[in-house]
Amino acid sequence: MRIATTVAAAAVAAAVALPAAAEGYKLAITDVEGLEQLQTDWGPFKAALEAATGESFEFFPVSSRTAAVEALRAERVDFVITGPAEYVVINKMTNATTVIGLSRPDYFCGWVVMADSDIVRLADLKGRKVAMDDIGSTSGHLCPSQLLADYGVDPLNDVEVVHASRAVAHEALKRGDVAAIGINYMSWVNGIRNKDENVPPGSFRVIARSGDLPNDLLVAGAHVDPAAVEEIRTEMVGDKDAIIAAIVSVRGDNDKYRGMDLIPIDDKAYDPVRAMYATIGHPEYAEFVGE
Repeated sequence: MRIATTVAAAAVAAAVALPAAAEGYKLAITDVEGLEQLQTDWGPFKAALEAATGESFEFFPVSSRTAAVEALRAERVDFVITGPAEYVVINKMTNATTVIGLSRPDYFCGWVVMADSDIVRLADLKGRKVAMDDIGSTSGHLCPSQLLADYGVDPLNDVEVVHASRAVAHEALKRGDVAAIGINYMSWVNGIRNKDENVPPGSFRVIARSGDLPNDLLVAGAHVDPAAVEEIRTEMVGDKDAIIAAIVSVRGDNDKYRGMDLIPIDDKAYDPVRAMYATIGHPEYAEFVGE
């Protein structure tokens, strides 16, 4: 009887000790809404991730960055792919940790004027109207704001800022409605400037550019076993060629990852982004700006 009881107790203990991954991990992507879009844009990645790690992953759609935070807090999602500006807020609000960086070649911001403009340096923008991308965008808002500040221009007081999509800002610059645009440079070049059939690329001039920005990244919720996170990181790096091929096999927005690498990263790499939040008047970076 004692042996049977001991065996039964051990079986119960083993069942209780099974990791959450036994039922699969939940995966969210902050800038993709809806399960169908997740499957289209990130289905190949999920399949490659499962093959590399031997774990099961299930998409968890989130309607906003705040929704991703709440899901992490409630332990309803385990891993999230997100951008630099989103990460520093998510990390502060949930203690989520970095797993791996998804590098984006030539990921930097720039300030662009018309080639015939009298503006030759950022200081010349003082008192002018300028356009930036969506509020809270790493490369289209935070980075251009920091670039202004680095050259002695207060982005909150020295310029009049309007926020618009890159396409709208591009046309506003051509019309002279704004003196300059602060943008994700390569996204503007490849997505708008080079496709503009009305003016040649030489009609524009870059007056400043930032250094490369921190990577997009995969983060793990604070509730996920650190040993499991480390194992997943190791296996992803070990099979990174297949994982990268899966990500870039999807065109559209994933084109930004062409030429990418998977980079082990540290939280300190995102300190420059935290400084950017202070520059735009949000030194606590405890909420998503513009949401």
